[in-house]
Amino acid sequence: MQMNWMRTGVRYVCALLLLVGALALPAWAQDSMLAATPPMGWNSWNKFACKVSDAVVRESADAIAQNGMKAAGYVYINIDDCWQGQRDASGVIQPNEKFPDMKALGDYIHSKGLKFGIYSSPGPKTCANYEGSYQHEDQDAKQYAAWGVDYLKYDWCSASKVYQPEEMPAVYKKMHDALVRTGRPIVYSMCQYGLRKVWEWGASVGGNLWRTAGDISDRYDRMNFIAHTQDGIEKYAGPGHWNDPDMLEVGNGHMKQDEYLTHMSMWCMLAAPLLAGNDLAQMSAETLAILTNPEVIAIDQDPKGVQAHWAWQVGPYEIWAKPLADDATAALLINRGEDNERITANWKDIGVNGSKTVRDLWARKDLGQFNDSFSADVPRHGVVLVKLR
Repeated sequence: MQMNWMRTGVRYVCALLLLVGALALPAWAQDSMLAATPPMGWNSWNKFACKVSDAVVRESADAIAQNGMKAAGYVYINIDDCWQGQRDASGVIQPNEKFPDMKALGDYIHSKGLKFGIYSSPGPKTCANYEGSYQHEDQDAKQYAAWGVDYLKYDWCSASKVYQPEEMPAVYKKMHDALVRTGRPIVYSMCQYGLRKVWEWGASVGGNLWRTAGDISDRYDRMNFIAHTQDGIEKYAGPGHWNDPDMLEVGNGHMKQDEYLTHMSMWCMLAAPLLAGNDLAQMSAETLAILTNPEVIAIDQDPKGVQAHWAWQVGPYEIWAKPLADDATAALLINRGEDNERITANWKDIGVNGSKTVRDLWARKDLGQFNDSFSADVPRHGVVLVKLR
């Protein structure tokens, strides 16, 4: 009996020491325990916007659980704007009529082995003019935790009407601290479009990811522009805190196949969150193949957590390079021109040397041994993504 008591006491002391140690960590260190690799999942906005509903979300959860996306790493089912109803007499936020029981919806998502995400704003209203979290941060955080929420996207929007620009870090920290007080691990996605160089302070206020540019659209030029704004901020990304160039448009119909391959390849090289934004229940086999290629996803989810850098350019032809945890290097050959082009990756430009085995990650095949350089025919608006070992 005495020995059992002593063992219980030792376990209690050890647990207490671990808790004290965790609480002593700075916010960025505690939050790096969340989102150790870029979050993967689905967000309702790009395809459904304010047409989102309980039924759409359940269909999306069903699709991810059944079509191979969950196995590939997509686990977050995130409701964007337009779910909010009114606050009750105590100020507690309620969902609108399209979401009759948010707790039941969260339970359904969790029953699929998935995680539940939601959306709000630090301002009085969201971008779509629904109820924001202004002056209700603790109440809203507690409600999200009660519903089983695992991810919060927090969109600046009308906050500019009640806060000064220089208050932005403190405003985002306020909701982060409210989330921590719930005791529930909730990934914190800060959406303020790259304002005030958020990558320089986002981790210090508890962000797991932060938007680095304005909204994406399903257009090659817009996607390409956003991708290129990420160059130069790669040092701010790493396990637990990621630069976020916005959600994926793959499969929404306004880009060609090669352009969607470019989109997915760039996001993976950038160690970006991979949040599909298409109709998962009506997805083509081609779109599913892009979203679930395991060797391409592995570049995004590489545990080293390094964001690619822009290594070489001549006119519309580029090469981006990304060191990987297994001492290999990913190289992305990009053709932004209007004709097919043969592009050569010289080892000296991408920071490697010696003989390398080159593997084409989209074709999923080894191309052979190469010394000093590798060349490939790259289609218009397309890419060749290789791993050098």
